[in-house]
Amino acid sequence: MSYTGIITRLGSRGRISCRKSGFEGKRVLQQAFLVKRGLLTESYARGPSSPPLIDSTVGDYFAKIVAECGDRTAVISRHQNDRATYASLDTRSNALARGLASVGVGKGERVGVMLGNSMEYAVATYALFKLGAILVPLNLSFNTAQVIAALGHLESSYLLISTESNLPRKKPRSNIPLLDDLVEDLYKSKLESALVPSLKKVIMVDNSEGRVDISSYKSLMSYSSIMSELAADGRPLPPQNLSPHEIVNIQFTSGTTSMPKAACLSHHSTLNNGSQIGDRMLLTPDDIVCCPPPLFHCFGSILGYMATATHGSAIVFPSESFNARAVLEAVQEEKCTALHGVPTMFLEELSMIEEREISSEGFQHLRTGIAAGSSIPSEIMKKLHRVLNLTELTICYGMTETSPVSAMTTTDDPIDKRIYSVGKLMPHVEAKIVDPVNKKDILPIEARGELAVSGYLLMKEYWADPEKTAEVMIPDESGKVWMHTGDEASISPDGYITITGRIKDLIIRGGENIHPLEIENCLLANDGVADVSVVGIPDVRYGEAVAAFVVARDQGSKTVTAEDIKQWVREKLSNHLIPKHIFFLGPSESFPKTASGKIQKFKLREKAIALLAKSTVEIASA
Repeated sequence: MSYTGIITRLGSRGRISCRKSGFEGKRVLQQAFLVKRGLLTESYARGPSSPPLIDSTVGDYFAKIVAECGDRTAVISRHQNDRATYASLDTRSNALARGLASVGVGKGERVGVMLGNSMEYAVATYALFKLGAILVPLNLSFNTAQVIAALGHLESSYLLISTESNLPRKKPRSNIPLLDDLVEDLYKSKLESALVPSLKKVIMVDNSEGRVDISSYKSLMSYSSIMSELAADGRPLPPQNLSPHEIVNIQFTSGTTSMPKAACLSHHSTLNNGSQIGDRMLLTPDDIVCCPPPLFHCFGSILGYMATATHGSAIVFPSESFNARAVLEAVQEEKCTALHGVPTMFLEELSMIEEREISSEGFQHLRTGIAAGSSIPSEIMKKLHRVLNLTELTICYGMTETSPVSAMTTTDDPIDKRIYSVGKLMPHVEAKIVDPVNKKDILPIEARGELAVSGYLLMKEYWADPEKTAEVMIPDESGKVWMHTGDEASISPDGYITITGRIKDLIIRGGENIHPLEIENCLLANDGVADVSVVGIPDVRYGEAVAAFVVARDQGSKTVTAEDIKQWVREKLSNHLIPKHIFFLGPSESFPKTASGKIQKFKLREKAIALLAKSTVEIASA
């Protein structure tokens, strides 16, 4: 068969010319055979076409799971000593839905939910989805101004909030001062808010164990009163005429930048994404998934809650917010088979075991889980396999705007693929690596550039922000819309995607691109380093210089020094990767993080610049 005949049959999306000859013809023939073998010849990939996408609302699909797994455990909230089967979760959510409907919550209403991981959050999720209302998760760390801005931007009518907010390693924070600023007069029967005029009702979940008394605040409604009045009526709701493609969740982005945006996600995108995640984990009704990541973030709500619910598995909430001890005890006592977390969570858990604060026994039931949020260093992955038995741990990559997971490893991927890549594309998803400047140019295979994804999982828009939407959702020449992620990545010939960092986090030193993750991985292999984050800061000579923020490991009389750090990198890597500036965090300090555990590098850059400026002033005045 001629070159032309072979190439005509194999195609490659019309990008291979059929008029090549000689040496160039041989090169194209080699590319054609690579295509035939399933190997990529440019940085474009497509996920599997099966299983078919689920064409259902979340509520309707949940009803099928309840019919099949009604007597199986759905939710275990350990800090509340509360458990619910799928049948019980269905009944409770129906009762709450009727209660919410009785105070006006209906289709399309934006309902702010500011709760920790709890049974109330689990119940409210399905109550809202069944009504066709839109769940608006609010970060527990939001201050008054952020809550007002979020509710006001979405013109939210309802707020479901706990009496206290519990954040990791902090004392409970009463939310009454926040509500006092939000509501004109808490003692009035009618709720009025000049700051958020659309707000009609505030429903309180009392988690304060008596520390906060709301009985005198007539403008506030009690969650327990709504449930107690209607708890006996757990019948299915009448048809709400919902479409799978309607918005069901408006998720504020929780990345490493300071300005969150409101991503609009649908029944279709979140339901299918959760189902596919559970498929890759090989979840069954026998699995028990420990989920410390917060439900107000996609990690908790979709990688955790939606993935388990679509497979009839159980989900465990160890505490309202992340607590390493509670996580490990939950895994041991509930005999969990899966554990979710971001690298910073896993580091703290491993540290407790290494320091013998928690027994190293009782983790034999673990097999899988998800590591996401940021790239997981190879040293942590190896310890998770060895210490926690997470031999089938999967790696996920995604962003809020993609509902969220676009790529994921499998439970049996080779260990190097789970350390150095984020796996292959999810079903019905496409990806390409493009030039960050000229976004129409697809780069050669294995070249680093900006990752863009397309498919069912894309958000509909940023709420009421067409300009920001247009900046990231860009149609190609054929009209297909692509989400440009801002992440630097590459695709291997066999379709594995490697994330090398945020494009804006690249350190450009004297014209050379330096990837912080490479240095971070190197330093985490040093026994004297407990954690590290590397950033670029302005430098007069090179444009940017490498700065490392280090958490030293307590080794008794010996503590790692700045010179130790530099020498380690000098021996393991090359000279231009040696940090010029090294900052050690004290015992009471920690990295600034988002609620999902991502380190906010922009804050570290600001801190480094301020510290260097201060030292310069001190030297000048000496």
